[in-house]
Amino acid sequence: MARRCVEPMRPSLVFSLLLILLLAIDGALLMDGQNRRRVQDATLAQLEVATSSLGLTDLAVATEARYTRHPAASDAVAPFMDHPGAIEHFPTGAFWLPPR
Repeated sequence: MARRCVEPMRPSLVFSLLLILLLAIDGALLMDGQNRRRVQDATLAQLEVATSSLGLTDLAVATEARYTRHPAASDAVAPFMDHPGAIEHFPTGAFWLPPR
């Protein structure tokens, strides 16, 4: 029987393949980030029009409870400060969907 010698890959080839893989992932993340930035800029422009026409400093949805004012300005634990089984006190609490 003839024995075949299987040579291991050279370290420079392994490094080159890893570098190519990481550069491809970096390029994909860069394109995704640019796409998300364009969408965010369009949304921000619409929000600026709405807040400036209403004379607000920020787009406020409701002022009944501190967790229904604005998602960016509220505490993450504010909805859970009440009893977990309690009935919703404010009708605007139904505006927000549960997190995915």
